[in-house]
Amino acid sequence: STSQKHRDFVAEPMGDKPVGSLAGIGDVLGRKLEEKGFDKAYVVLGQFLVLRKDEELFREWLKETCGANAKQSRDCSGCLREWCDAFL
Repeated sequence: STSQKHRDFVAEPMGDKPVGSLAGIGDVLGRKLEEKGFDKAYVVLGQFLVLRKDEELFREWLKETCGANAKQSRDCSGCLREWCDAFL
């Protein structure tokens, strides 16, 4: 099952959502991503697409970039995958 945050995110177009609107990304990880230039959800989506929607690679990238744990990175990649399925 998915979180409310996940359902909210995939329910509508990306727009200008902050990075913290992604499932699995809370305040701490959001700040770390912002510090590295990933300040919006669409910038993180861009990275997901650059990695050819490879969830394994993306989760590894998330772990290296902001220290996301297995659950956080799984939630985030699942959220982006489902968003892509709905909107791309």
